[in-house]
Amino acid sequence: MSTTRPELIRRLRWLLGLGLATTLALFVAYRGVHDDTVPLSSASAPGILAVDTARSAMSQAHEVVEDSGRTGDMSGEFHTRISVAHQSLALAASENVTGLAGRHDLQTVTGLIAVYSGWVERWGQEPDGSPLRAAYLHYAEQVLGQGSAPGTDGDIMSRLDALRAEQLDEAQRQADFTWQQWLWWSVVAVLYVALVLGLLEAQRFLRRRFRTPAQPLLLAATALAGLGMPLLAWITRTAQGAMEDSVGRLRVPRGDPDDIPSVAVQVEDALANAGWWASLSDGVLLAGALLLALTAAGLWPRIDEYRFQERR
Repeated sequence: MSTTRPELIRRLRWLLGLGLATTLALFVAYRGVHDDTVPLSSASAPGILAVDTARSAMSQAHEVVEDSGRTGDMSGEFHTRISVAHQSLALAASENVTGLAGRHDLQTVTGLIAVYSGWVERWGQEPDGSPLRAAYLHYAEQVLGQGSAPGTDGDIMSRLDALRAEQLDEAQRQADFTWQQWLWWSVVAVLYVALVLGLLEAQRFLRRRFRTPAQPLLLAATALAGLGMPLLAWITRTAQGAMEDSVGRLRVPRGDPDDIPSVAVQVEDALANAGWWASLSDGVLLAGALLLALTAAGLWPRIDEYRFQERR
């Protein structure tokens, strides 16, 4: 009795099992990287830069105070800088990079800015030579954590630095290629090689046993596996590199207000395709389903045909 049909069925089951396992492993491995690209580009990076902007604005506001003799002489520029700081903190809060703890820190900093502004206002209202004038400025600098008075861990600048460090830790976590991801991609690589070799062997078996040209549907399945998975791996490597590069740019605090927009543009350009990269995770499942369908459609007609030949 011929063993052709059982061998075809065995190959079909093997290829379908390999195709399903490869698809699921690739889906998990791909999402493990790309699920963090969108949060990094749309939340973490803007949140970090918003804190940088707030810190820069507060430094500029205090420079205005130091360069001015009275509040009345610098109120416009001073309040503009304070307004920029408030807007930046509101943006950082909306990005919610570090969760509830981060929002609490931002609320505390907002309150401290109000306290700082109050001391500056009092300083400006005192006449020249008043002993309170130097005291009010000293208190303002203590709250700010900048200037001639030493700050504390609870001043504005220290809190902003601590918040930025927490945001950067979250961004680094998003950009890290963890050992779990290495493991999943290693599994994908092994399954991918086994699947492609299995598809090629099935083609060879059909040509040898039936003396016919290669099965087009099985060839299409082989091409889909052979080209699709390396393409997704290349996209993942590109995305990983863009995330690492972006976090590297964000790691250096930007004190110069002119540097912050340029860094924002660089990060935005590097992660411009983050949404498209992430959306391809659904395509992995669709491509896997197509691969299974092509494999079955390529082998089953031969299995069915040989069954009828055996019965005659």
